[in-house]
Amino acid sequence: MMLHGLYVTPENEAFSTDLYQLTMAAAYWTHRMNEESTFELYFRRLPKNRSFVLATGLEQVLHYIQNLHFTNDQIEWLRSQPQFHNVDLGFFQYLKNFRFSGDIYAVPEGTPVFPLEPMLQVRARLIEAQILETHVLALLNMQSLIATKAARIVHAARGRSVIDFGTRRAHGPQAGLLAARASYVGGCKGTSNVLAGQLANIPIYGTAAHSFTMAFAHEIDAFRAYFKVFPDSTILLIDTYDTVAAAKKVKDVASNVKGVRIDSGDLVDLTRKVRSILDQDGLMHVKIFVSGDLNEYKIYDLLAANAPIDFFGVGTELVTSYDDPALSGVYKLVEATTEGKLHSRIKTSHSKLSYPGKKQIYRFLQGSYYSHDMMCLFDEQAPTGGIPLLECYCKNGKVVEILPGISEIQNRAQFELHRLSHEFHDLIQAVDYPVGLSDKLLEELSRLQKEFRAE
Repeated sequence: MMLHGLYVTPENEAFSTDLYQLTMAAAYWTHRMNEESTFELYFRRLPKNRSFVLATGLEQVLHYIQNLHFTNDQIEWLRSQPQFHNVDLGFFQYLKNFRFSGDIYAVPEGTPVFPLEPMLQVRARLIEAQILETHVLALLNMQSLIATKAARIVHAARGRSVIDFGTRRAHGPQAGLLAARASYVGGCKGTSNVLAGQLANIPIYGTAAHSFTMAFAHEIDAFRAYFKVFPDSTILLIDTYDTVAAAKKVKDVASNVKGVRIDSGDLVDLTRKVRSILDQDGLMHVKIFVSGDLNEYKIYDLLAANAPIDFFGVGTELVTSYDDPALSGVYKLVEATTEGKLHSRIKTSHSKLSYPGKKQIYRFLQGSYYSHDMMCLFDEQAPTGGIPLLECYCKNGKVVEILPGISEIQNRAQFELHRLSHEFHDLIQAVDYPVGLSDKLLEELSRLQKEFRAE
């Protein structure tokens, strides 16, 4: 019996897409519509209680477009599908030779962005740009959402370290891996995900489960056994049976235990009692680590109650962005070639208006904080004092920008977040960041709206 792991790999990810990307591609090819175009990726609304989104996932997008190809097996399978029975064989030959040859502009990872601002801009032949949509949205929507959630949790922790513990509760192993990366960009100190440590160079952290303690006849035996193997990094899980009683045993394990973890119960009461016991036993250096269905709101309340906590392990609520689990990212055509010339395009349906043409975002600094953004047509003169956000990362299908390491991305994110004034970090009350449109962009929008009304 053949077992199917159902993993997305570089060899099959061309099919990690929606069918309509390929049916549109076939129709474009049939009608010889494969001239230059521009698509932009942005979101229409902020997630609940958020005042910004932290753009994350660009490195994976660039990896995807550089490796994107269709295998012979995929092409033969596609030809066998009923929807493609009438498609000319030339289209499948086109897929056989398919490679992305366009340009990618994007805001750097770790940049706060706001509704309708393009995080990513794809300039390419129509079929090439169209085929990217589904996979690119999945990469940027998910990671940007989780990085934003992580930034909120880290802010609530007020300088205490936050560790991603969420892999087991993520929506699958691949989601857990990407969430670990996004969480680190958002400010987490590390992750429990070993593969993220190996592949993305993210610091890894872990303790032991309740099952380890339960495997021994006595709790103290479990503590000593673990310490014997990991004398330099032991954090004892002390809530398997009686948290207070277990805290009293720490001194009998070793004087250089690094910390204790509490995963259940009244965390305010228990951490106070445990801190008192540890201090009385001369173990002032032993840190208190808490976990168990935590989020930014619970962490805020714990610290508001002066709970003596040093580390937070956050899982489910972090890697699923539990309170608002989807980012409304979209990928829209803003320029297309007709009659040999590139023309702006807009979507005019109610509540889903898009802005025409390829755009640049300019960000303005007033004192220590960002004051507002301005969206302009890409080729118009830059406004005085504006910092351009979109940079060219890929030219003619080749990555041209040296990408930063993961720690550099995290540092950038923290620097950028500190340039948003305090009201943008409020956990409950979202505020609107001012984003203006240039006169030329407004004129182009008005012109196109009049054209469509005239039709």
